[in-house]
Amino acid sequence: MKKIKILYTTSNFDTAGSGKVLFDLANGIDKNKFEVVIACNHNQGIYFKEVEKLGLPIYFQKVTVPLRPYFSLVFRVNPYRKFIKEQKIDIIHSWHWSSDWTEILAAKLAGAKYVYTKKAMTWGNIHWKIKSYLANFIITINEDMIHYFPYKKQQQLIPIGIDTNFYNPELFDNKKNFTNFKIISVVNIAPVKNLEILIYAVNALRNHNVFLEIVGDSRSDYAQQLKALVIQLKLETKVNFIAKQNDVRPFLKSADLYVICSKHEGMPMALVEAMTMGVPVLGTNCMGVNFVLKDFPEYLIPSDDSVILAQKIMEMLQLSAQERAQIGAKLRAYCINHFSIQNFVSKHEMVYQNLVKK
Repeated sequence: MKKIKILYTTSNFDTAGSGKVLFDLANGIDKNKFEVVIACNHNQGIYFKEVEKLGLPIYFQKVTVPLRPYFSLVFRVNPYRKFIKEQKIDIIHSWHWSSDWTEILAAKLAGAKYVYTKKAMTWGNIHWKIKSYLANFIITINEDMIHYFPYKKQQQLIPIGIDTNFYNPELFDNKKNFTNFKIISVVNIAPVKNLEILIYAVNALRNHNVFLEIVGDSRSDYAQQLKALVIQLKLETKVNFIAKQNDVRPFLKSADLYVICSKHEGMPMALVEAMTMGVPVLGTNCMGVNFVLKDFPEYLIPSDDSVILAQKIMEMLQLSAQERAQIGAKLRAYCINHFSIQNFVSKHEMVYQNLVKK
């Protein structure tokens, strides 16, 4: 039987977010049934070398072009159309975050099927609607996204999976400081992450044993505002900003509590990673976060309410280490059952196989 040839496309591997998901999918897919190639813009980014280790063909191929001027669009997508034809691609699966639909145009002209994963909660402009109409199939990652495409039958909810063998607390020694209580938030430090309410909550606790680690790139203007707030509140010894990490597992393992304060999310994999590492969690009751924690409403907090967040942190602080470990074990078991990479890969394989039959 002829293998189905899949082209995974993404703009870059600057972060380990989508890059790790693409890695797991490309690595786990059945190579007896599928042939995988990858296209991205360049070889930069902290996660590119990890993807390179897969040994799969990687092409530095521009897959989108500016929409305007429209009259020349067909001609300008021609190099990518030729690439698709030359590589004999059956299915293109795009991991681009934007509403650009020029890649679909090239795919259709080349006779390839086009799938995209809707990762972000942005929606509303006409180009998202055009992209969704033209796509052969849409994969959504939380329940709220399904309502974006009410008339699109060719869609499926496939929550992002995680390698629960890789994110395993038993791989690390237990080196927690049982005197201190460490809160961690692994995050892309941007305004939508709403981290100021977490800083205000830590300040409200007035507890000398509570410490906060924010792990992520802290060079943005928003990050500088957060650092200024830390200084203003005299929390310099209690709040620590740590640079973006390629492997966050040791940081999660040493934490007593993970907190995500976002205003909205697609599917917050950092939250799932923390849960899979057996860390108790709290998260704002927003799209994406409430999908991951839908069976744990007791760990959801209102958005923009640092007072309630401080109260919830205090409740976790007052639990014994054994009680927190039991919460972490429950969350890890849930992720194994609901967000395993095996289930994630197998559902994608079924989508691909059904597409080539049509």
